Amino acid sequence: MADAAQKWASDVLGSLAHVDEPLDPEVEAAPPEESDDSRERLLRAAEEIASERGYKGTTISRICKQTGLPASSVYWFFADKDELLAEVVQHSWDEWSAAQPAWNPPEPGQIWDAALRVTLRRSVRSLLDAPSFMRIGHMLTLEQHSEELAARTRFLVIRGGIGEGIAGWFAEFLPPAAIDAEPALPHVLAQTLIAATDGFFIGHQIDDAEPSVPGFVEFLVDILASTVQRATEPEGR
Repeated sequence: MADAAQKWASDVLGSLAHVDEPLDPEVEAAPPEESDDSRERLLRAAEEIASERGYKGTTISRICKQTGLPASSVYWFFADKDELLAEVVQHSWDEWSAAQPAWNPPEPGQIWDAALRVTLRRSVRSLLDAPSFMRIGHMLTLEQHSEELAARTRFLVIRGGIGEGIAGWFAEFLPPAAIDAEPALPHVLAQTLIAATDGFFIGHQIDDAEPSVPGFVEFLVDILASTVQRATEPEGR
């Protein structure tokens, strides 16, 4: 899943036409010895500010104040605020996906839904930590902007890649009869799974009480399994 999403994400342009704070042609290059550390500090600061204040509240001046770095450092690494936030989303996704369990095939004698339960118990639990690519990405999809934002586009591309990866897993391991009956079934199940986990994530942001991950996973997989079963049943049954 991570490989598919990262391939999709790598095709996104680093900057769209939207320019929040234009690049000053007179900006000097950041010292090479500080490049890696400075870029990481800028990403972390922008991530924290965007999570608290939203897109409009994330300004170059706030980022510089929090990091202690000059504006020239921001513009050395990023064309504008929009590109910076797109990289924040990508950076958070890369970190989160690297820690996720692989979507392995079912073990010998194991049916697909049992394998799915094992994977989802870990990946869904990690959403309780509110990864920034989810927080910022959902926020940007709900906010109204006159122009498309690179950060929003990056999130949607990553999300689309996740969906394709999950659909590919279903296509490989669902009963062939189910796919023969409903060729679109792998994508339908992938969309359902993503929509459900979106709801799980947002619900946890609203309610501080920790939800039952095992209960949610059982409920979700039962729905998916029932959908597959209906696809293989004779019509009119």
